[in-house]
Amino acid sequence: MITKRDLSLVVITALVMCIPVAILAHKINDQPTLKAAAYDWKDIKVIPTAKGERRDVFNAPTETLDQLELHITTLNPGDSSHAPHHHPNEEMIIIKEGNVSAMVAGEWKQVGPGSIVYEAANTLHAIKNTGSTRTTYYALQWKTAKTGKAN
Repeated sequence: MITKRDLSLVVITALVMCIPVAILAHKINDQPTLKAAAYDWKDIKVIPTAKGERRDVFNAPTETLDQLELHITTLNPGDSSHAPHHHPNEEMIIIKEGNVSAMVAGEWKQVGPGSIVYEAANTLHAIKNTGSTRTTYYALQWKTAKTGKAN
């Protein structure tokens, strides 16, 4: 027969065992807020990919956004970053160098260096290097409380 004392010990032990798990789960989901910074091109780590390369600059919450992410993609001639897709967050692409075909709301547009492509939430989009040299672009995405969950 279990006494009140035994039951109390079991409950207390279970609670004590859950505390480290709760702390760890909180820390995993609790990213630090992105602070003001300058990012020097030569210091951003280059990650080779099958289609070119990628540079991850930042991906964190800010004071006003749930998440702000910036990466830089370099595509080899003829390559696409991915198949046409959509997601609930908005995205802005700034072409640094090269020529691309950008799908904007399901329609292909030809753009070159210095061009800006804005992808509204939940619109079909993609990008393909249509030039004879590598192309590099900055991809900036953000999420707010209005963004919702990915499909």
